[in-house]
Amino acid sequence: MKSEPGLHPLLVLFLAPTAGALVTLSLAPFHLWPAGIISCALYAYLLCTCSVREGVWRSWLYGLGMFGSGVSWVYVSINDFGGAGPALATFLIVLFCVGLSVLFQVSFGWFYVRFVRALPGGMLVGFPASWVLAEWLRSWLLTGFPWLYLGYAHLDTPIAGWAPVVGVYGLSFVCALTGVCLFLAWRSRQAVACATYAVIVITLWAGGAVLKPIEWVVKGSEKPLSVVIFQPNVPQEHKWDPDWYQPILRQLREASEPHYGADILVWPEAAIPNFYQRARSFLDPIDERAAANETTLFVGVPFMAEQGEGYYNSVTALGEGSGVYHKQHLVPFGEYVPLEGLLRGLIAFFDLPMSAFSAGPLDQAPLRAGPFRVATSVCYEVVYPEMVARSARNSDLLLTVSNDSWFGRSIGPLQHLQMAQMRALENGRYMIRGTNNGVSAIVDHRGQIVSRSEQYVEATLKGEVNVMLGNTPFGTFGVTPVIASCGIALLLMNLMYLAFWREDR
Repeated sequence: MKSEPGLHPLLVLFLAPTAGALVTLSLAPFHLWPAGIISCALYAYLLCTCSVREGVWRSWLYGLGMFGSGVSWVYVSINDFGGAGPALATFLIVLFCVGLSVLFQVSFGWFYVRFVRALPGGMLVGFPASWVLAEWLRSWLLTGFPWLYLGYAHLDTPIAGWAPVVGVYGLSFVCALTGVCLFLAWRSRQAVACATYAVIVITLWAGGAVLKPIEWVVKGSEKPLSVVIFQPNVPQEHKWDPDWYQPILRQLREASEPHYGADILVWPEAAIPNFYQRARSFLDPIDERAAANETTLFVGVPFMAEQGEGYYNSVTALGEGSGVYHKQHLVPFGEYVPLEGLLRGLIAFFDLPMSAFSAGPLDQAPLRAGPFRVATSVCYEVVYPEMVARSARNSDLLLTVSNDSWFGRSIGPLQHLQMAQMRALENGRYMIRGTNNGVSAIVDHRGQIVSRSEQYVEATLKGEVNVMLGNTPFGTFGVTPVIASCGIALLLMNLMYLAFWREDR
């Protein structure tokens, strides 16, 4: 394949996937946040003068590096719990990463090189704006896979101050723009140009540092709420085994007994491996026990639909609490099977336990913990910025329950926790996170972990949360301002090109 002078095809073959893999290194559990900025600088370099065809090829390699390193934990789900052997699991995960790279990264590279790069400010503004739009596209196209966003790496950097204003997409923009400025400064090597790019970067990072101490929300009461999270650590291979049903119930009952009296007690996603309607003989006495001690117990338990067929992955509030939340955003193959008529029965992965859930309605009232409103998300839902912001606007606390056993001993659970932290920071709300095998955590309204459990152990995590009032700018407006700004920026650049730049040339 033809390459521009000075950039050998073998160098491209090494550099592009390496640059993509740097995104993964910037995120949890590695936390090497400069790696994401370097990744953008290298990617801008790879796409700076290449043809459209070369841009597609290099973007595909970049995507393979990013998705291949960043979502490798999917192999654990397919091999360990999906019944697929190593060869088949490897084939499926390669197919998955190739598909993601083609669908999203190749689309980005083609669009950027073909339509954006030649515009006035095409690299300086167009690259980060196109990157953000590509991340946003990844959040909803084909049900969405909003993983590996650049902005997640910056929970603890100065630009975290922008998160309550512009959310994770805004942080991704700043990160990408910083990388582009580094590349442009290196390429120009002229004092005036380098100073200009330095001013842009310093302004953005200093602006984040100025915003960081601002309290966008206030405490709703002087007395914090006491919270207890029980992490049962039930092995995934035994979760739906009928022989384990009674031992699981006994474990939940005995572990929770000393903690009635706490304001909030949490059991994780699908803590009860049975339908709520069929587990009433166990749950009704628990409900009475919690109510007598003025404790709200949040329980992850499947619900059968009241009318017709189907069932939901749900969370219900017992004792002092009230309400039921049915999960809205289901995980393909884990909770429902696309093209079910064709795929069911082919391999065990397409017949996982409880893989025929129905999606809950979009408009659901928040759960209640006494007088307080609790915005709830189940597992995968917490990675959707707009979805959590929408539910957080009229709530006092955030709750997410998960069963990260599907990820095994991989980087997946720690990436998942990092995204939950970002939701707390974006919305200015404490986040209670209850999981089956870790990491369970209490996160404050600034996205910082107050207390957390170890992984792969049975644990009882105790802590306190504050009820917060008011909304952050991001909590009020969601992702719309950032996405619209990126789209408008690209439109204005096109108009400038048509009106002035093109004539001059």
